Order: sequence, then C-alpha cells, then structure tokens
Amino acid sequence: MRVSISTLKEMKAKKEKIVMLTAYDYSTAKLVDEAGVPLILVGDSLGMVILGYDSTIPVTIDDMIHHTKAVARGSKQAIVIGDMPFMTYHSEPDALNNAARFMQEGGAQAIKLEGGVTVANTVKRIVDCGIPVMGHIGLTPQSVHQLGGHRVQGKTPEAALRLLQDAQALEQAGAFAVVLELIPAPLSKLISEKISIPTIGIGAGPDCDGQVQVIADLLGLFSDFVPRHAKQYAKLAGSIKSAIGDYMSEVKAGKFPTPENSSTMDESLLAELASA
Repeated sequence: MRVSISTLKEMKAKKEKIVMLTAYDYSTAKLVDEAGVPLILVGDSLGMVILGYDSTIPVTIDDMIHHTKAVARGSKQAIVIGDMPFMTYHSEPDALNNAARFMQEGGAQAIKLEGGVTVANTVKRIVDCGIPVMGHIGLTPQSVHQLGGHRVQGKTPEAALRLLQDAQALEQAGAFAVVLELIPAPLSKLISEKISIPTIGIGAGPDCDGQVQVIADLLGLFSDFVPRHAKQYAKLAGSIKSAIGDYMSEVKAGKFPTPENSSTMDESLLAELASA
C-alpha cells in the first residue's frame, strides 16, 4: 500500500523523521522503495547526475516525464514526486498542463516546484485541481544564477523573514510539504515550528521534519566532489571501477565467459551444420 500525504502529516505530529531520496530510473527506485523510503523525488538534479549538464537549467519537461515513468514503475509504496523543471510553471496554463503530465503520463503521485510567495497562487491552483504539491525554498537551483551561486540563503534578518513568509505562503496555498535547501539550521528549526506541514531539509540542519539527499551522493558514485551537506554512506565509485577492471582483465585473458556462463547444443546437429 502506497504512503499517503496524510501519513506525512501524522509523522510530523508524532515528531517521526521523514526520509526522502532521489531516484532517476527503475532499478534504483525499486531498491529505494524496497528499503522502505516513503518519499522518492525524481529531481531535476538528474540534469547533472544522469545527463551530464553543469546545472538543472537545460532539463526539459520531456526529460522529467521520461525518468518519472521509470521511477514510478519501480515504486510500489513510496510517494513518487516529479520535479517541475525550469520555466515550466511560471504561467498558470503551463503549470496546470505540466503538473497534469507528471500525473497522467509520468505516474507520479505529486509534483515539486521552486519558490514561495511568488508561486503561491500557482500552487493553490494546482492543489485545487487535485494534484499534491511540495514546495522548495532557500537555495533554489533553477535560480542559481540570480542567487549568485550555491550559497547559504537567509543569513540576514530580511532574507530570513522572506523565507519564513515563503514557507507560510506555501502552507496557506495548500502545499503538503516544503524542501528547505541550504538554510541556516536555527532558521530551519524556526520555520519547522511555525508551519504545520512537514519540512524536508537538505543542508538545512537536523531540526527539519525530514531529510532528502541525492542518491548519487549517498552512494558515493562520484569521487571527485562531495557536497558539504552530503554524507557518503558507501563509496561505490571505486568498487564499480574495480569490478569493471576485473571484467576487462578476464575478457582479455579468455577467463570470461566460462562454461557456466555459456549454453551447449546437440553435438550431432553441430556436426551436420559443420559438414553442410
């Protein structure tokens, strides 16, 4: 049975921490789902992790729908959340159409979009149409150029107040949760106490109602860079390279495949074919 939005509200009320992870394909989603993670985000971070871009900006709605379909097929219990990519929700018709695509074509159970006060009316309209919405404030990667890079947000009194107002606006608009990214831990704690919907932190300290990480960071798939907010629970990059190296060596040495990896056929048929 799939996790429900009401379950998340109950978890916040009980002070039970909420776990969210990204996934971008069927096999990863299946593992994350089987591990019991209640929220799977098909993040537009796939632009960097999967597609090799240097930001989320080039990611298209078709890219997102394609990957969301795969994740939805691999998930049986988690809420699958499709991330609305750059400039796909800044007019009401676009927002409604693209949110509907995530549900109808992608198989998602919810969508996520960036912004607070400025998108609150859009959030309300989408929610009114029956589509659950997760908000995202703080460092919003789609606005990284305007924000001047990947910097902690809300460090001045004015900026902190704006973030609180953003969170409250999203709550009032009907969002079921909000991601807080790269926000000072004390401010995240205050916001989490001030609003009734769950907060999901990433680089926002331990007092959010839940946490989200990019699966590639958690598994250590990239050894050249680890974000400060991330923790590598495995270092698979080295293990994967080692396995590939072993495979190459065995192929070159004629050690793979072995008879156990091969199939046989009737010797008499083989003899007939050889003499034909």
